[in-house]
Amino acid sequence: MKCALTIGLLSTLTLSLAACASGAPRGPSNKVIERVLAKAPGKAQPSAIVSTEIAYARAAQEQSFAEAALAFAAPGAQMHLRDGVVPIEAIAQGLAEVGIETQWGPRVVVKSCDGSLALSQGRFVDGEGKVGNYVTTWVRQADGTYKWTYDAAGLDDPQPPPRPDFEDGDIVVTAFDLVEGLIATCPRAGENVPAAPAIPAGGGGASAMQVSRDGTLRWRWEHLEGNLKYVKVDYYFEGQWVTAIEQTLASAPEE
Repeated sequence: MKCALTIGLLSTLTLSLAACASGAPRGPSNKVIERVLAKAPGKAQPSAIVSTEIAYARAAQEQSFAEAALAFAAPGAQMHLRDGVVPIEAIAQGLAEVGIETQWGPRVVVKSCDGSLALSQGRFVDGEGKVGNYVTTWVRQADGTYKWTYDAAGLDDPQPPPRPDFEDGDIVVTAFDLVEGLIATCPRAGENVPAAPAIPAGGGGASAMQVSRDGTLRWRWEHLEGNLKYVKVDYYFEGQWVTAIEQTLASAPEE
């Protein structure tokens, strides 16, 4: 979810949404998607995730965030909140009651070779112009569509300064039109993908890990001290494992 959530003692829901300061970012256009990602292989085409994100964001604007989140969620989808991960069904009613205005767009999409698993990392903005980052996990369904299974977000602290006002006729280039597509290398026939490096033992809290069906993408989340949400994504690329996304997201302060 493109927001930071806090669940209080009486199951009340408070939330702080974030993204690029002073003016909402526009999502990447279809033309940009086609140009940047045109050479990606078919099964692992990153534009499938970008277009799904765009549809999700549009649905949130046209309907409500809660309705869109449920519509694009896979069975068992979870949001990473201040106190840990929570099923979307458990907080959907609270989201609907709060009412959310937010826009977002991905900056990085990383996919397994077989396209079965993908993660996106991007930026989002709320109605007040506050900013933050998010990470979303996407799993390909039996019908070929993608549904999200995990979502975490956090506010920038401190927030960046407001953008300057532009005069009519100025040419403004936005980073939200730039989407980096990362695709794991497909193993050759008879080749086994080497195991990803072992995860160092740590003193963190709850955590979970998932590996793609073909073994070329691994990601994990961890709930750290101070209500921090940590996500790390590694993918197999040209004979070695490479970190594609590593993000620590702060939780919204309690109200």
